[in-house]
Amino acid sequence: MHPVVLSLAIHNHQPVGNFDYVFADAADRAYAPMIAALERHPTIRLALHYSGPLLDWLRPHRPELLDRIHGLAGRGQVEVMTGGYYEPILAIIPDADKRGQIEKLTREIAAEFGTAADGLWLAERVWEPHLARPLGEAGVRYTIVDDTHFHAVGLDEPQLLGYYMTEEAGVPLAIFPSLKRLRYLVPWAPVEDVIAYLRTLADSDVRTDGRSAALDLAVMGDDGEKFGLWPGTYAHCWEHGWIDRFFAALEATPWIEVVPPGEYRRSREPAGRIYLPAATYDEMAEWALPADRAERLSHLKRQLEGSPWAEVLPFIRGGFWRHFLVKYAEVNTLHHLALRAGEKVAAMPPGDARARALEDLWAGECNCPYWHGVFGGVYLPHIRGAAFSHLVAAEAAAEAARHPGAHAIGDAADLNGDGRTEVRLATDVLVLTVDPGRGGSVVEWDYRPAPRHLGNVLTRRRERYHADLLRAVETGAAQAVTGEPETIHTAAVRVKEPGLERFLIYDRTRRPSLRMRLVPEGTTPEQCWRGEEDDLADLADGAYTWDLDLTDARASVRLHREGGTAGGRVVVDRTVEAQPGLHGLLHTTRLRWEGPAPLRAVAIEEWGIGVFGGPDDVWVEAAGVRSSLHDLGTLPPTARVTVEEAWSGLRLGFDLGGPAAIWTLPLFTISNSEGGYERNFQGAVLLICRSVELPPGGDTAHATRCTIAVAPR
Repeated sequence: MHPVVLSLAIHNHQPVGNFDYVFADAADRAYAPMIAALERHPTIRLALHYSGPLLDWLRPHRPELLDRIHGLAGRGQVEVMTGGYYEPILAIIPDADKRGQIEKLTREIAAEFGTAADGLWLAERVWEPHLARPLGEAGVRYTIVDDTHFHAVGLDEPQLLGYYMTEEAGVPLAIFPSLKRLRYLVPWAPVEDVIAYLRTLADSDVRTDGRSAALDLAVMGDDGEKFGLWPGTYAHCWEHGWIDRFFAALEATPWIEVVPPGEYRRSREPAGRIYLPAATYDEMAEWALPADRAERLSHLKRQLEGSPWAEVLPFIRGGFWRHFLVKYAEVNTLHHLALRAGEKVAAMPPGDARARALEDLWAGECNCPYWHGVFGGVYLPHIRGAAFSHLVAAEAAAEAARHPGAHAIGDAADLNGDGRTEVRLATDVLVLTVDPGRGGSVVEWDYRPAPRHLGNVLTRRRERYHADLLRAVETGAAQAVTGEPETIHTAAVRVKEPGLERFLIYDRTRRPSLRMRLVPEGTTPEQCWRGEEDDLADLADGAYTWDLDLTDARASVRLHREGGTAGGRVVVDRTVEAQPGLHGLLHTTRLRWEGPAPLRAVAIEEWGIGVFGGPDDVWVEAAGVRSSLHDLGTLPPTARVTVEEAWSGLRLGFDLGGPAAIWTLPLFTISNSEGGYERNFQGAVLLICRSVELPPGGDTAHATRCTIAVAPR
């Protein structure tokens, strides 16, 4: 048996755009109690990480907590780690943003806590080999990733009791493996079980080439919120004293030394060299897979556990983090907006405007809405909306610097990395990104004065855990949320409200704006809500030819498609137009019928509208009738309809040029979280329904003008 060194790194973060009460709850139930525990146990020395958004909130709201952290750092009990200021996934942002965000947080740590930070918390432990160089160049000397990364190159757990050196283009970086077993034990298992596990590590004797002493380091890096903010953990960790018992047990065990990872690196030699593949933690890699593949992977792991083949489990890996950009088209839109805005901000002349735009850009790179797992991620509309808002503001500032005053510009390029051409129309007020290859739909609809992405809805998709919910409902195993502490890895299905399974409805395609559908007479709103309507001419998903039309007075794109039906052919010509200084857009459509018999159908124009709030806070109104956007609604035929969002004062007016029926479809998703299964309102779809009766060779035309206003509240 040899002594064991335990290094704990606690990561504290709240995303850009999170509610103020969540920051406060986390501070009072997790962050402050942990600082108090460290003050009670001065020999427990560890690393703490606070992201930039959290520091920005703590300064005005909990300055005394920052003073206490400063005191712990000053006496060497706490090592403060740096990171990307706004907690981005570093692998997917440009190197200049990597360095800029890291250096910003490192400066803030020096100013706030009086200490230099050379260790980096890697957001979601998303590692790619190229990171070593930009991290090293930003002054980082070590980072922490999961043991999953090390298992992928063939290392066993006894070989993970130390840190390893890697490099990129000769720039070195130390990498510490965080042990999954410790992450699952702390704070869920009895303290005695944690000490017993550490004893098994003390009994190991692994010596690597070039290192004289046995490997002796056990690292755990994990979220600070699980120590009080996750359901049931405040009582478990603080009222029932798990953390104090754990710290006391560490203090009373002579063969355990508790030191921060940076100190270990400075005082002990590495275990050796290593080159790690692209990886993240086990759960995240599983979440990145398509739903059916993730279910198969989970089933395979359950079969292997406890079987004679269990030893192959470390080699069973999930997907690649970047596949979230494929899995969720909305995430890809966000990502490419960040890349596009970043190039334009980088071209701005130095000065205050550029500095503000750069801060917006970096805030929009906050990782939380770029993925989804047990934590809400992209499924949380206020987090997703905040990222879009910052990026819209950054791009608007950059374009205003280049095109001052009212203007209209446009370009056609591959704007989302799919190898096809999209068309971008931009004015000083509005940005519209049209995807001709996918129904001529508007996939990005940015209103700069607010600033926000007005089309910020989320497509309803099948998720792996939906099968667990359905099985639990069928067997009667679904349970109400309790106050008992549970890890996110529990097999129990906890529901925040009964009947969630009725909202498991999946869209056939993405839910953008300005899709056109031609459906049979008699089609109902319920069919459209469930995606069971029949698109007679494939107008919604088929490719349109296009032509960009730019003048000083407008930016527009003309779209053309010919769609066949059982009885003939529909020819569609559409125009999407924005004008300088105009707070709105114009959509015109002309349908021509080429068939031997008359055509009777309904032309549906879809608008995906990202407005949010409770049932009484978002509504649609037409012909004196108001309906909540949380309801599947039908309004009487009207020539004008409005959509409103109470909290922001946003008002969208739609002038239809003549009477049309109005249907509204609420978009609800069911996601799993640390608190249980829950329903989230993801905006709504406004359907403008016009009856079409055309003789052979006949045509019809209509126009919808949308106006945008934000009333002060």
